[in-house]
Amino acid sequence: MDKYGDWLIMLVASALLILWLFRLFHRWLHEPASFNRLKLGKGVPLDPNDENILFLEQSGYHVVSGKHRIPIQIDLDGQELDSRLYIDYIAELDGELYVVKTARDRMPMDWTGSGIRDRLLVYALLLPKCQGILFINVKERSIRKVVFQL
Repeated sequence: MDKYGDWLIMLVASALLILWLFRLFHRWLHEPASFNRLKLGKGVPLDPNDENILFLEQSGYHVVSGKHRIPIQIDLDGQELDSRLYIDYIAELDGELYVVKTARDRMPMDWTGSGIRDRLLVYALLLPKCQGILFINVKERSIRKVVFQL
């Protein structure tokens, strides 16, 4: 009996290991290529006197990291072009992460479906683990939460 019990335990352990490896491979196979490229929390150090950070913290959010600069290389008809995306902050509320974009006077936000899509959808696609995008305007004392449902 002892001989068969050992084999049974080894068989169950092997099956669990194979199942775990299969799920790991399946998850790796189906996630986007650049999914793990952006490391949250590795942005510019936070300034405790920044009015945007103070406003977010007064509203109940915890700012996790500062500005992220995401380089983008573009191939246009064989010509290499460089560009970048900026994420102003990453904030957390109740265990959920949000991308934070701040209002700029020189780039007013168009609050129509197409305007929101054109300006903010890229952030939802870039960071699918985030729950949404917070668009903050400190002058108007407003926080607008945008959640895309794809």
